[in-house]
Amino acid sequence: MSVYRDSSAASSAAPYLHPVPDPADEELAGSGGAPAAATLHDRSIGEIIRRTNGLSPEQVEQIVRHQRQHGIRFGEAAIALGLASDEDVLFALSQQFHYHYASVERRQFNAELVMANQPFSFQSEAFRAMRSQLLMRVFTGEEPRRALAVVSPDTGDGKTFFSANMAVALSQLGGRTLLVDADLRGPRQHEVFGLENSAGLSGILSGRAEANVILPVPDLPSLFLLPVGVTPPNPVELVERPAFALLMRELVNKFDHVVVDTPALVYGADASVIAAKCGAALVVARRGRSRVHRLQDLVAHLSESPAKLAGVVMNEF
Repeated sequence: MSVYRDSSAASSAAPYLHPVPDPADEELAGSGGAPAAATLHDRSIGEIIRRTNGLSPEQVEQIVRHQRQHGIRFGEAAIALGLASDEDVLFALSQQFHYHYASVERRQFNAELVMANQPFSFQSEAFRAMRSQLLMRVFTGEEPRRALAVVSPDTGDGKTFFSANMAVALSQLGGRTLLVDADLRGPRQHEVFGLENSAGLSGILSGRAEANVILPVPDLPSLFLLPVGVTPPNPVELVERPAFALLMRELVNKFDHVVVDTPALVYGADASVIAAKCGAALVVARRGRSRVHRLQDLVAHLSESPAKLAGVVMNEF
C-alpha cells in the first residue's frame, strides 16, 4: 500500500448518540458499581495467561519452577511446557499495553480485518504508516474537526477493506473511533465485523426514531460501528439532506476519529456528496485494476469540493 499522489485542496442527531457506551464504564460490575476484581491490563503477564487459559494452581507452580530453573520469562516457560501458545503471550501483552485485537475465536469471521487479526504483519505496518499520515493531515486537532470519507472510482478497489482496517488502527491508539457505513447502495461493514444491520444510518436520515444504532465492536473496546440498516431506494437524496451534515457534525464532536465508508463513484454522486459533508476525503485505488482516467476525474472533482483531499492510496493487497 503506497501513497502516490497528495493534494492539499482546500434536525439534531443527539437522540441517536446517547446510547453509545463508554468502554471505561463497562469495567464496573458487582454491587454498588464497584470496579471488578481487576481489569486484565492491571495484572501481570502470568496472571493474564493463567486467567485466560484457565490454568490450575498446580500448572502455574509447574511453570514457575521451569521459569526459575531456566532463567526465562513466565510466558516462555508456559510455551515450553505446552501450557500456553505464542498467541496467548501476545494477547497478554496486548492487554497490558492496551493494544486490542481480535481473539482467535473471532478471527475466522473477520478475515479482512488484518489490523485485528494480524497486528504485527506487513499489511498492518502499512496501515500504521497511513494512520500516521492521516493524523498529521486530517485528525490534527488544530483545524476544524473532520470525518474522513474513504472513496474509490470503482467497485473492488478495496475501499471497505481500507475503511475497516483504518478504523481499527485508529481505535488501537486508545481514542473512541466510529466507523460509519454510508454505502447506502451495497453496505458490507456489518458483515466484516459480524454485527447486526437491522437499523442504522438510513433510518436516521429518513427521520425514524431508532435507538442503539451505534454498535460496540467486540474485542475492540474503542471501536464502534454505525451500520446502514435497511438499504434505501433513494441513497443520494438521503445524504444530500441537511440531516446528514448535522449528523456528521454531531459525530465528530462525540468521537475522537470518524471514518466513513462510501459507495464507489461508478454508482453516482453519493461519494462526492458524502465527502463534502465529512470535510475530508481519501481516495483508494487498486493497482492493476483502477482506470487512470476515472481516478484522475475523481481526484480533480474532490480537489474542487469543500472536502480536504488527504491523498490517494494505491491498494496492493
